[in-house]
Amino acid sequence: MSNNASKFLHRKENVILTAIEIIDDLGIQGLSTREIAKRQGISEGTLFRHFKSKSDIVLDVLDYFSKYDSDIFQSVKLKGLKMKEAIVFLVDSYITYYENYPAITAVTQIYGVLLSEPDFVDKIKSILGSRKNFLKDVIEEGKKAGEINPQVDSGIVADIIIGTLGNICLEWRLHGRNFSLRSKTLMAINMILGVL
Repeated sequence: MSNNASKFLHRKENVILTAIEIIDDLGIQGLSTREIAKRQGISEGTLFRHFKSKSDIVLDVLDYFSKYDSDIFQSVKLKGLKMKEAIVFLVDSYITYYENYPAITAVTQIYGVLLSEPDFVDKIKSILGSRKNFLKDVIEEGKKAGEINPQVDSGIVADIIIGTLGNICLEWRLHGRNFSLRSKTLMAINMILGVL
């Protein structure tokens, strides 16, 4: 890779990280190309050399948010875990990422606002759909292996797990991150799995 290409990719990633920081600090309403440029110490013109619009930046933020999904899914498959262990590993992987990079959890809280923008609906559906479908597949495998009642609706269980994760992340943010996200989330997930 040439030095210019490397600088371009580095600048682009820095802009994405700055956008995440702004969303964490000011909410999606506070995200503007002016604020990004100010925090990056560049002009808006320079910013527009890397991104066509603010929408492109938000789409890249969403990509960044979900960039580890395929790696996490692959790890679950390679480990050959039983259903409940696989779900705990999956959730723990996300929670560890969130605790190590708390600002990224702001992205989980903006989906509802972004749904009013047609540019983002397909991206959000893709992210949430792939996570839910992976969980459903894990649960279906657990049903086939006799680990849980075959009458359990895999989609509903996946929704409960995803909703629990999102709700605890929101609570963590609302309370100034003053409790262990990992402990509380894993306790909740283990409780859910315990009744299956």
